[in-house]
Amino acid sequence: MSATIQRRKQTPRATWSKWSRSLHSWTSMISMLLVLFFAVTGLTANHGSWVGDGHVTTATGTLPTAAHGSAGWDFLAVSEYLRSTGITGTVTDYGTTGDQGRISYQGPGYEASAFFDVTSGAYTLTTTSYGVVGIINDLHKGRHTSPFWNAAIDVSAVVLVLVTLTGLVLQLLIERRRRTALILLAIGIVGSAVLLVIASR
Repeated sequence: MSATIQRRKQTPRATWSKWSRSLHSWTSMISMLLVLFFAVTGLTANHGSWVGDGHVTTATGTLPTAAHGSAGWDFLAVSEYLRSTGITGTVTDYGTTGDQGRISYQGPGYEASAFFDVTSGAYTLTTTSYGVVGIINDLHKGRHTSPFWNAAIDVSAVVLVLVTLTGLVLQLLIERRRRTALILLAIGIVGSAVLLVIASR
């Protein structure tokens, strides 16, 4: 009876192997699409010419008089009016200079700018769309994205770190693979260091 209990008792090494294998398997499955997404978008982001100059559209109109109060233009009202015409993205700049007002928006693969006469409210709105490639490039960089997407990038980074570390632990726990794993790890570290030195020059 005691011998059976002894055989069933796991060693710390076996426990590490079991949990590392389980965690590695689950995080690998969860991160599969993340790795694919960031691999593809890393390639497209490295080739800016694939995006092109974007598709530019121009529209004109007149801002509502309700957006112009005694204290000047209410840019919140201006923004709400422009959004009602189909403008999206986050406001990145606004204000007036002389007789001209401005308000700008940016989003993934998208930007828009409106310039208007502070007296008449007549405006010219220019929007530029960079297509699907421009959108995924900005998502890859977390540029002009929502706090939700920024949090998703952080979670993705943590998951990928877990995949890497658990994979390394599994390789080191298997004695017949340990030497090869350490050699490849050393090669990877040295190669990465060399690339960083070259890239920084």
